[in-house]
Amino acid sequence: MSELTPYLCVADCRRAIQWYVDVLGAEVTFDPIVMPDGHVGHCELTVAGARWMMSDEFESAGVAAPDPDRGACVSLHLTVDDVDALAARIVKSGTTMDRGPEESPPVGRVAVFRDPFGHRWFLNQPARDGT
Repeated sequence: MSELTPYLCVADCRRAIQWYVDVLGAEVTFDPIVMPDGHVGHCELTVAGARWMMSDEFESAGVAAPDPDRGACVSLHLTVDDVDALAARIVKSGTTMDRGPEESPPVGRVAVFRDPFGHRWFLNQPARDGT
């Protein structure tokens, strides 16, 4: 069996953890490993079983957060039960939706946003058969 798990880099990992927990409903499944310099070296989060890893920036390792002045080179696709409810929480947090929520046949209901840390998310609520 194979698995592909995104490993996000953010400029402020502690703030990002709190945002993902508060807004996306994420759960911290691997507590932050704090490095001697105070940066978060690693943590893991999940939303309804969808997992990702995350850390602060580490120049020495060539790991940097997205540049907000450039377009996203990767989009994270998250399947959710209720795109509209999650999009409403995202907007309430002060984050702007780039697209939707809207119907997008045949895939279902979709919404797209860039989180406060520069990562682009594609939310999908799959269409039900026959509807």
